[in-house]
Amino acid sequence: MTFTESISTCFSKYATFDGTASRSEYWWFFLFLVLTGLVLSMASDTVAAIFNLATIIPSLAAGARRLHDTDRSGWWQVLYFIPIIG
Repeated sequence: MTFTESISTCFSKYATFDGTASRSEYWWFFLFLVLTGLVLSMASDTVAAIFNLATIIPSLAAGARRLHDTDRSGWWQVLYFIPIIG
């Protein structure tokens, strides 16, 4: 899967937590989120914060689909929100 295909796939499955995501789909989307967040934070912190808030659900959905591909529950992502364990 290419860079643009993975971005369009993740945004078309905006809140789809069912199914699977390939390794390339997940990591290309993650790279897009990081790079876009960095570029926007250089331009304006407010715009970067809005972008990050708008992409929380797609990033969690892509993460859950990737975990399903490795035969794990999507709930493992909750560990990121627990400071000591995550």
